[in-house]
Amino acid sequence: MEELQRMTGTGTTGDDQLIAQGMTVAVHARRSPDRMAILSPSGNRTWSELNDRANQLVRLFRKIGLQPGDAVALLAHNGPEFAEVWAATQRAGYRLTAVNWHQSAEIIAYVVDNCDARVLVASARFAAGAAAAVAASDKISLKLAFAGSIDGFDDYETAIAAESPANIDAPEPGSTMLYTSGTTGRPKGVYRRTRPVVSQLTNVCNETARWNPQTDMSLLTGPLYHAAPLGINFVIPINAGVTVLLMDKWDAEETLRLVEAYKVTHTHLVPTMMHRMLQLPEAMRKKYDISSMRWIIHGAAPCPAHVKQSMMEWFGPVIYEYYSSTEGGGVFVRPHDWLRKPGTVGKAVPGVEVKLLDLEGNPVPQGQEGLIYVKAPATGRFEYYKEQGKTDASYRGDWFTLGDMGRFDADGDLFLTGRTAELIISGGVNIYPVEIDEVLIRHPDIADAAVVGVPNEDWGEEIKAVVELKPGVPRAPETVQSILDFAKDRLPGFQRPRTIDFVDALPRNAAGKVLRGQVRAPYWAGRSKSI
Repeated sequence: MEELQRMTGTGTTGDDQLIAQGMTVAVHARRSPDRMAILSPSGNRTWSELNDRANQLVRLFRKIGLQPGDAVALLAHNGPEFAEVWAATQRAGYRLTAVNWHQSAEIIAYVVDNCDARVLVASARFAAGAAAAVAASDKISLKLAFAGSIDGFDDYETAIAAESPANIDAPEPGSTMLYTSGTTGRPKGVYRRTRPVVSQLTNVCNETARWNPQTDMSLLTGPLYHAAPLGINFVIPINAGVTVLLMDKWDAEETLRLVEAYKVTHTHLVPTMMHRMLQLPEAMRKKYDISSMRWIIHGAAPCPAHVKQSMMEWFGPVIYEYYSSTEGGGVFVRPHDWLRKPGTVGKAVPGVEVKLLDLEGNPVPQGQEGLIYVKAPATGRFEYYKEQGKTDASYRGDWFTLGDMGRFDADGDLFLTGRTAELIISGGVNIYPVEIDEVLIRHPDIADAAVVGVPNEDWGEEIKAVVELKPGVPRAPETVQSILDFAKDRLPGFQRPRTIDFVDALPRNAAGKVLRGQVRAPYWAGRSKSI
């Protein structure tokens, strides 16, 4: 509460109560009604407009009998309507599930039905997924379409136009239930029966961001359905009263153009974005004024040390990093600490405990790899919605793991090494693909790379590099040999790829994580992999 008061400049009893009830947007609307809250290619909203339309939505939802705790599903691109639905659910006690529109219509339908949505708000861009969701669920009482029409859906603008924009009665804070990426099996809803307290990671983000609502601009680069862009790049600055500039589709040069044009001060990136920005021609990189940028935060996927080092040299020591998840946690490193120890993701933030265990649940010695476990909070701990078995499999007592591997150095700083599901075991040796990926993407002809284990009769598995080449580079034997020679000079024998395959583009999720299971699957078709 104290942190939010500081960020919003509030402190009166009335404002304190509004914030506690999920009405922070209303506080900003009263204080700065005509200042912009949202800028986007598909429309802008002042704080007053955002607040008014959130109130109209709540009244519409209440008309159909929606009660606190009921679910609202949102299938939307990055636009002002997303912000409006979010603001509405968070002031009326509803549970919001933002749906990954990159998924198949079948998976979209599964998520909307599984989250028990009684309302579905959808962009007409994703009509096929929206239609599949309606066909799969008998729980939906209200269907709203924006940015075009969808058969069987009411028009969003028409539906809310008749409702009063005045602040609602009896507000109460809502929640979100986002679904994991689903790299293995169907996505899982991350559910909390009780609201968690404001996370220590949020507090550290606010502390280091040093928001100034009058001058700051947060550039949102990723899809809002994903936890990191939504939480760190949207909710945190919105709660601080800072304007958020939404990108509809990410592009490396467009990012630089927007930074210069809008004097962007804050943003969230994933490592793939940084890698693509660094691949821009030097003349293009120097063309844009990026001096306004003072806070870049990244996470969600391991970042090669040389990529981050190059970004620091370009933007300056303004790059912060976190290791966390939809399920919880919070490890953080500041720029100067990282520069002293390249590759670390830092230490757990105050209030978060992290430890490493082996596969049998035993503590591992300092310096050795182990499964990363985070202690669940006493209030607001997660479970997977309607998935007790998967919930139980993630916990050891009060501690949970997502299958990430890491090691602590002598100072207690954490380094990520990979995931158990991605581990390659060749001749009994554990090989972590991320370490090899980081070397390969330094090759001057490689745009992206992912190493996987493929069947080998003698060794169980052997290393294959699946590579996306830069434009104009031929898929020729000479290119293969150049990559193999590059790896031979930089990697020990057990980490060297034996073969190279080329693809047009590697599959990655919205967090920038390579979908290694999809890359690996064709090589194991008709066979089983033990891990």
